[in-house]
Amino acid sequence: MNENPLVALFIYFATLSLFAVGGANAAIPEMHRIAVEMMHWMNDRQFVDSFAIAQLSPGPNVIIVTLIGYHVAGIAGASVATVAMCGPTCLVAYFVTRIWDRFKDAPWRIAIQAGLVPVSLGLIAASAFVLARAADKNIYAAIVTALTVIVATFTRLNPLWLFIAGGLLGLTGWL
Repeated sequence: MNENPLVALFIYFATLSLFAVGGANAAIPEMHRIAVEMMHWMNDRQFVDSFAIAQLSPGPNVIIVTLIGYHVAGIAGASVATVAMCGPTCLVAYFVTRIWDRFKDAPWRIAIQAGLVPVSLGLIAASAFVLARAADKNIYAAIVTALTVIVATFTRLNPLWLFIAGGLLGLTGWL
């Protein structure tokens, strides 16, 4: 791969944008693989922290791409990574939507849409797994993650309470 980090950011994120079925969060495992395991731009902790900041920030969750780019090459890296992640999909979406509605009753369109739902859900589930694995560095963190999943899945408790509990456990040094 090219030694220039801006070129590398552009190539990786432009390619990744075309496979982010379900949005940027569906591409988290591949972002992690590229940024942490392959290019060593950041470590697990920095990646998870970037994801958390992106989720807490107002606006689209694609902000994680901007944060990775910033971490790699400052403002220029943030700009290049964001344009690379958003540009190709915007172009594809523009051209596809111009013809997509013409075939709203076509069996192949219905099949494609139905098939993309489980693909998106699977990619997002993989993202959750990668983030949990990167964040859970001790048994207590893994237990908190498992309990959070169980409580969020089977109760109507507002997830913010779970985040507050996790934050307090982190402040006390348990996590």
